[in-house]
Amino acid sequence: MKTKASEIKKKEVERLATLLKSEPIIGILDLTGLPSAQFQKIKHKLRKDLNVTVSKKSLIKLALEKIKDSKQGIEKLEKYLEKAMPALIFTKEDAFKIAKLLDKNKSSTAAKPGQIAPKDLIIPAGPTAFPPGPIIGELGAAKIKAAIEGGKVVIKEDAVIARKGEVISQKQSDMLAKFGIQPMEIGLNIVAVYQNGDVFDSEVLSIDEAEYLNRIQTAAGEALNLAVYIAYPTEDTIKILLQKAEREKLALESKVPIVIQQESKEELTEVTPIEETPAEEPVQEERTQNSNENTKNTMSNLSGYSEEAVKEAEKLINQIKDNS
Repeated sequence: MKTKASEIKKKEVERLATLLKSEPIIGILDLTGLPSAQFQKIKHKLRKDLNVTVSKKSLIKLALEKIKDSKQGIEKLEKYLEKAMPALIFTKEDAFKIAKLLDKNKSSTAAKPGQIAPKDLIIPAGPTAFPPGPIIGELGAAKIKAAIEGGKVVIKEDAVIARKGEVISQKQSDMLAKFGIQPMEIGLNIVAVYQNGDVFDSEVLSIDEAEYLNRIQTAAGEALNLAVYIAYPTEDTIKILLQKAEREKLALESKVPIVIQQESKEELTEVTPIEETPAEEPVQEERTQNSNENTKNTMSNLSGYSEEAVKEAEKLINQIKDNS
C-alpha cells in the first residue's frame, strides 16, 4: 500500500516538474474559502488563457526543488506556498494581464465570521431604510452614531466596523449584512507569479489603472510646468514660452514712462544760406554750433524719449532685475 502511494506521489512530482519546466509563466493561487462549484466555473471559463492544476503543497515544493537548477529563480515561489491552499497556473500570457483577468472574474459576497477583513469595512453616513426600533440599540452597541429623522434611522457619521486584517466576528458579520455590504470577493486569488526569472507578488500585480493614469497625468503636468519655469524650449513649451514673453514685455512697458517730445518747427525749418563776410564769421560760427546742438537734440527726440525718461526707465529696469 505504501509503495503504491509513493509511486503515485513520484508520478505527480514528475508531472508538476515537467509543467514547471516547460511553461514560461507560472503562478500560485490561493483557493482558501472558494467553493468548489465556483472554482470549477471560473476554471472552465478561463481555460483558453491559463491551465489550472491543484496538488498538495508538499509535492509542489518537491517539484520546485527538482527543477531549480534548470530554471533560474523558480525556487522563489516556494515561500508563497506557506499561507495558501495552493493551486498552480500555467500560461503564456503576461503576469499583469493574467492578474487583471482573474480580478475581473471575481464576484462580491457577504462576510462570514472568521474571515479576514480585506480592507477597512465601513458603514457610511446617511439615511437608511430602517424604521425606529431594535436597530437603534444594535447600532449603539456597535458604537455607531445614529438618529431618527423623518421616521427613519440616519447614520450620522462613517463608522468602521472592522479594520483591514482583523478577523470578522459574528456581530460584525450580521451588522454588515443588515446594510447590504458585501466586502468579500469570490474568485481565484493570485498570490505570486514567476516570469523571466522574477517573482511578482499580489501587491505588485494588483494595479489600480485609474490611479496610475492619474499619476502619469500629474507627472506630465509637473514636467511641463518645470520646463516652462526654466524656459526650456520644446515642441510642447515653445508656444507657452512665447505667450509668457509677450505678457512680460507688456508688463514691463506699463512700468516705463514714455515722454514723446514734439519737434519744434524751428528745428525742422531749413536755414537759408547767408553770404559770408569777414565781419560775420563769429556769427556763422555760433550758428554752426547752434545747428550742431539742434541736430543732436533732434536725433535724441527721434527716439521718442527725453533724456530724463531714459534715465527713469533704466532705473526701473534695474529695480525689476534686482527683484526677480
